[in-house]
Amino acid sequence: MNGRPEQQDHARPDDRRWREAGDRIETLLEASSAGGALARERAEQLVREVVELYGAGLARVVELLDTGALEHLVRDDLLASLLLVHGLHPHDVEARVGAALDSVRPYLGSHGGDVGLVEIVDGVVRLELAGSCRSCPSSSVTLELAVEDAVRAAAPEIEAIEVVAAQTESADLISADSLFSRVRPSDHGSGSWVAVPELGDLAPGEVGGFTVAGLTVLACRVGEQLFAYRDHCPVCAHSLAGAALHRRAGFPVGDAVLRCPTCRAHFDVVGAGARVDGDGHLEPLPVLVRSGELSVAVPVGVGG
Repeated sequence: MNGRPEQQDHARPDDRRWREAGDRIETLLEASSAGGALARERAEQLVREVVELYGAGLARVVELLDTGALEHLVRDDLLASLLLVHGLHPHDVEARVGAALDSVRPYLGSHGGDVGLVEIVDGVVRLELAGSCRSCPSSSVTLELAVEDAVRAAAPEIEAIEVVAAQTESADLISADSLFSRVRPSDHGSGSWVAVPELGDLAPGEVGGFTVAGLTVLACRVGEQLFAYRDHCPVCAHSLAGAALHRRAGFPVGDAVLRCPTCRAHFDVVGAGARVDGDGHLEPLPVLVRSGELSVAVPVGVGG
């Protein structure tokens, strides 16, 4: 579950500042409350007036654009978010959710999984998981930190996400709260994305160790794809420091097996860390480009 999606990134260096603008505005509004209820009310009215003014101006701009130019605008994350806020985005919610799923599909497909849109009814998005994604031990982490993250960014107006099993396997509804339990906020914290731009320096076939939010992570590049795993061998419980990638005899180009330097167990890097010579499974950590930076998702309950 660690393939990097093949999608063009349109984030700019100053995008993070604009993404945090909402938090800064809310902080200023809270500060205005010190002057009493009337001061808070006036501050909120000021924000509404400014938003409506710029929204009206943006609507005029959209009216003057042809279809091709508007499509170019929606590919920019900041502009797309502003169009959504003012109800000016040219794509309906189903199209936006579909595009979001397309962006993470290569990420799921790196280990034989897939996700599809079943329906959107009354603000509830129902998704269908298929392939090994359903049974992978980190599927809950993947869905919350990748699929849901992408869907909510593309369609912030949705109210909930539900997951159903593939019809060829089962039609049972999986509780979203249960599925996301490892990454929902809890007494022990919540899952989070941590920027690790150094991953981009890995050369094809190279393996490197990184410390991410206090967790030791083993990352490697296979072709153009990056993969990250917790630095822990499930067979001997030792670190994987010093491990190297190998290509199995007779297997095609792109095959990559990681061998534990202590117990010599072999794990399929591209196949979500499944052991190829016995039982066991490395713990994969999602890797995606977020806000223009390579980032690793550290789930709930995982510590250094």
